[in-house]
Amino acid sequence: MGVSMLRTDPPHGRVRAALATIVLAALGVALVAPSAHATPSTSLSVVAAPEVTWSACRDGFECAAVPAPLDHGDPQGVQIRISVIRLPAGEPSRRIGSLLVNPGGPGGSGVDMVRAVAKILPLELRASFDIVGFDPRGTNRSTPLRCFDTLDQAIATLPPFAYPDLPDEEEVQRVSDDALASACAQYGGAILDHMSTADTARDMDLLRAALGDEELTYLGFSYGSVLGQTYANLFPSRVRALVIDGVVDPVAWTTGHGEEAVSTPVGTRIGSADGSERTLDEFFRLCDAAGPDCALSGNASGRYAELAERLRAHPAASTDPVTGGAFSVTYNDLIAVTVGALHAPFTWPDFASFIVDLEQQLSPAALGQRLAVVRTGLGLEAAAQEPSPNVVEAFPGVTCSDSTNPRSFATWQSAADSAEARYGRFGRFWNWTGSVCRSWPSSAGQDRHLGPWTAPTSAPVLVVGNHFDPATPHQGAVAASQLLPGSRLLSYAGWGHTAFFSAGNFCVDSHVTRYLVTGDVPAAGTVCEPEGSPFGPTSAATPEDTGARTAVTAAAVPEAVRRALHAR
Repeated sequence: MGVSMLRTDPPHGRVRAALATIVLAALGVALVAPSAHATPSTSLSVVAAPEVTWSACRDGFECAAVPAPLDHGDPQGVQIRISVIRLPAGEPSRRIGSLLVNPGGPGGSGVDMVRAVAKILPLELRASFDIVGFDPRGTNRSTPLRCFDTLDQAIATLPPFAYPDLPDEEEVQRVSDDALASACAQYGGAILDHMSTADTARDMDLLRAALGDEELTYLGFSYGSVLGQTYANLFPSRVRALVIDGVVDPVAWTTGHGEEAVSTPVGTRIGSADGSERTLDEFFRLCDAAGPDCALSGNASGRYAELAERLRAHPAASTDPVTGGAFSVTYNDLIAVTVGALHAPFTWPDFASFIVDLEQQLSPAALGQRLAVVRTGLGLEAAAQEPSPNVVEAFPGVTCSDSTNPRSFATWQSAADSAEARYGRFGRFWNWTGSVCRSWPSSAGQDRHLGPWTAPTSAPVLVVGNHFDPATPHQGAVAASQLLPGSRLLSYAGWGHTAFFSAGNFCVDSHVTRYLVTGDVPAAGTVCEPEGSPFGPTSAATPEDTGARTAVTAAAVPEAVRRALHAR
């Protein structure tokens, strides 16, 4: 389509001259905080809006590849491509503009999400907006960061457990992290240095202009909240309506507070361990209250704790019903699967049954079947979107570009001990998320945005947060709303990761929809109450509904959850 594309050559048997300038930071050295000039300004975004050539791509959707500068500081230099999809507004006479959507991750596919959910969004949104999704630079169908020839090679660098719990496992994690960082330093190509959220925010402003909108209308989930806050602070005069749901505190994401950048990894800074523990407590409470509608009811908390201790000493045997492969369910796996299930309350009845199956020491085949049900419920068995998706590289490509982290491996180990002591069973899991950032190439993230996060926007930002979110706890939404002048906080007193659309809550959905269409924010202090419980009888869901409600979950669950569920 006339798009100049950056080569990101994989490792074996190909020309590597273009990669000669990329070097790996010495082992044990993490990403170093950039100098002041690394905080970008909007003056870098001077690229003329590109022309977009749309082509039909099934079921009423249109697709395009939009050119963008590899380096927004050199707009006439090397170009990459941004993969975009849209569903045109259902009622052209009512069309307001385009609604750009990001599912989170980082590394989630906006193209896949929009294809999954656009047609079942609230009618007011479908009528009023072209629903637009895009794959952020470095990920999926956009010019990707590729550090390996095949997905199997990428997976082979990962440790054989969900996360390290013991000292010998921590050493395996160190070796794995160094291998992944080394491969990306050698073979990732120039895109490695230009994957920060600020780079993607500039791409998004380019898309806004290319789509013909004077101001941006945006809906971002989970990590998409970081992208939304970054855009709001880089382009505050170009905000028409901006929703962030499942919100990450941007200070915690980038530098942390005080001396946290050198003492506390990003996975601990954002408070996910606390969010997971609080949400699990709610799972136990609701399960016991549900009686026969929850398989684990009757001292659910105590039974879970007893099972966890048993698995530490005696992992359970299981067999994957798809591959036939045998594997063990360890304590680490239990924690990781729990984190995944807590993301999506509609999976809680199946998760409760899985715990009972483990408790009763069912056969490996029966246990594998139950685990597969949980995996499917989280949307982790979708067909591969391309021959070699960069699911391993994309997350660190963005996370390590954005965040400053401790330099020494010993600090990560110490932080894991502290996190477990402070937050309990989920402390280690979240602490080691993103541990590859310790040895990620220091050239990455040269144009990242480290704040400030307090720009007055041309329209108020709507901040949505759940009281019991296992990944992005409510305090992240509170922090963001306090940073952004004029923003409005909408709280959901329910459970799971993100609220709009995925929770099926009329109060949340109506407030967000009204805001996106009219710009009207909810009354200050609005809290939407949950409707019923995740346990109990449910009506039949269509395949479209099921696919839609898992779209955000599948993008947001950590890599460790995928490993524990054997999801590839």
